[in-house]
Amino acid sequence: MNQEDAAAATAHPRIGRTYHESDAWFETRPRPRAGSPNIVYVILDDVGYADLGCFGGEIRTPNFDGLAARGLRYSNFHTTTMCSPTRACMLTGRNHHAVGMRCLANFDFGYPNGRGSISHRAATVAEILSSSGYATFAIGKWHVAQVEETSPAGPFDQWPLGRGFHRFYGFMNGSTDQYYPELVEDNHYVAPPARAEEGYHLTADLVDKTISLLGNHLSLAPDQPFFVNLAFSAGHFPHQVPRQYMDRYAGVYEDGWDVCRAARLERQKELGIVPRTAALPPSNPGVAEWASLPEDQRRVAVRLQQAYAGFLEYTDEQFGRLVAFLGAAGQLDNTLFVLISDNGASVDCGPEGTTNVLRRFNQIPESTERNLADIDLIGGPRTFTNYPWGWAQVSNTPLRLYKSFTHGGGVRDPMIVSWPRGMGRQGEIRHQFHHVVDVTPTVLELCGIAAPETMKGVPQMPLHGTSFAYTFDRPEAETRKEVQYFEMFGHRGIWHRGWKAVTRHQRGVSFEEDGWELYNLDEDFNETRDLAAERPEKLREMTER
Repeated sequence: MNQEDAAAATAHPRIGRTYHESDAWFETRPRPRAGSPNIVYVILDDVGYADLGCFGGEIRTPNFDGLAARGLRYSNFHTTTMCSPTRACMLTGRNHHAVGMRCLANFDFGYPNGRGSISHRAATVAEILSSSGYATFAIGKWHVAQVEETSPAGPFDQWPLGRGFHRFYGFMNGSTDQYYPELVEDNHYVAPPARAEEGYHLTADLVDKTISLLGNHLSLAPDQPFFVNLAFSAGHFPHQVPRQYMDRYAGVYEDGWDVCRAARLERQKELGIVPRTAALPPSNPGVAEWASLPEDQRRVAVRLQQAYAGFLEYTDEQFGRLVAFLGAAGQLDNTLFVLISDNGASVDCGPEGTTNVLRRFNQIPESTERNLADIDLIGGPRTFTNYPWGWAQVSNTPLRLYKSFTHGGGVRDPMIVSWPRGMGRQGEIRHQFHHVVDVTPTVLELCGIAAPETMKGVPQMPLHGTSFAYTFDRPEAETRKEVQYFEMFGHRGIWHRGWKAVTRHQRGVSFEEDGWELYNLDEDFNETRDLAAERPEKLREMTER
């Protein structure tokens, strides 16, 4: 049979009465190109710009810092300011309104931009990679399916296995108890493998399951690269962690958030994360000076921050076990890690913090006395804590405001990218402006995979992100990003070629009456000099854009 006949037989195998008159044909499954990296997305939750050690924090994160030492840190990376939309952007490479995730997956507004799930017109990176021959695993938080569709009855088309992942182990909604989580394996709910009294903690369980799944995969299909979406709980409330991790921060926070914030800025300057000229903006509204607080309130605040710091250190330690496993398996050098936080630090629970966030959400007033009565339970299974606003401000040093706002404290977050085999430079910092929609386009470029025009018969919208692979070996290159918008709860912002216009929306006030601020971020890293009055023509250009 000549080559033409062989090609014809492969495309249309001949089937006759017997095998003598038929052509055997075996389907060839797609395979990634030779040398394609394993890919691991690591998503931290509500972790501020300054929390990790390699971004200036005093919290011990040696494994995250080690990832940065083997890769690059990005000082000018941005997200959407809330968890579900950031995850939708990261998974699809498209803007969150376009894919139907304007806000949280908890809300379906009835409009195309806010359905609480990801449009099938926007294939996830898992769908793209799995159709290209990758093994795909989702571990941890999902929170991109409508809440009413997360029961055991489904429907399941927006669950991880319905969006391109082969296996899933984690929780479907925005948060869960670290000792008694609501766990799902694949498409069914399961009980945790142990109890808190037996030493169980969700973070360790997630890493155990990741190692187990990857161990099985590597032993049976060692040549097939994998994609893991590992979404930790830390540092979303509840801040729950074994007491010994909290005790490691005894004496660290007693000087209060004003001192801690200033110390973090100095470390950021020494690391080169923040310009030497950067100054702390005034405290955010509602954050009292530490020295003005009553002693009992300070005691509770310190303990709540110890729980947060211990929780993040514990998460770093568990992540270290995954890194060690990949190293032992000979996979670490060719694994591309992208680590981010999904938004800035949280102010969900008021200026005093709480030992039980459910009080806050049920509009039960907080009191220092109530929190003080629970002080020795903080971190354990009988409390559901979140810290005060002052510590959230520290987490976001030196940025303004917090999660849910479109100022820097809500949208500017840490990102670490590491791929030892594919990166010629390591341990450096990149300052180009980029956004979470740019992550998946970068991965597809590095893997040599084109975004599909259709997926399972559904026409696809184009990617909105801009690959940042060019930054790997070009530290001084100008950003290739042109423009990026932000919106949440009516708060709006837009960045264009170094300039940013931003506004805080007041509920009930016409959008036309919002007061806009204008910043030249190339010269004013953390939005401290409002140029709106000096440059009205520039502000008008930006807001019209």
